[in-house]
Formats: sequence, C-alpha cells, structure tokens
Amino acid sequence: MAGENLDMTSDAGRRPAVDRPGSRPFVGVRFACCDVYNRVYVNPAGTEYRGACPRCGRGIRLRIAPHGTDSRFFTAF
Repeated sequence: MAGENLDMTSDAGRRPAVDRPGSRPFVGVRFACCDVYNRVYVNPAGTEYRGACPRCGRGIRLRIAPHGTDSRFFTAF
C-alpha cells in the first residue's frame, strides 16, 4: 500500500544539522499521545530542550546533563 514504507538514506559527506554553523541544536521526539514526531530545540541558556506535541500541545522538557546521552531520538509517553 502506498505511503506505508519510509526509505531513508544518509550521505556520508554531509554533516548532521546540529553541527552546521548557525543551526539550532535539536533532538527528535515521537509523541506517543498523538503518534506524531516533532523536533525539540535547545533553550537559549543551553540547559534543556523544550518543545510540545504539534497536535495536542502536551509539553516536554529534557534537561541536559554534563555526562548525558548521545541519543538523538526519544519517545514521550
């Protein structure tokens, strides 16, 4: 059925968006409440990532720890 598969490739020559000059750091979050994905951006102070579900508006806050994780994708339940 059309639209059920997602094919993703990576270009080894490109740098991730978080490493490009002038870009804002972000993590990807799948909001289980509405089963949607959204980027969550770091706050101006650089202490946490803040965002919300694009459908219902449920907020999320991910604090940044000194020895945190290398993960770039999360699920909010």
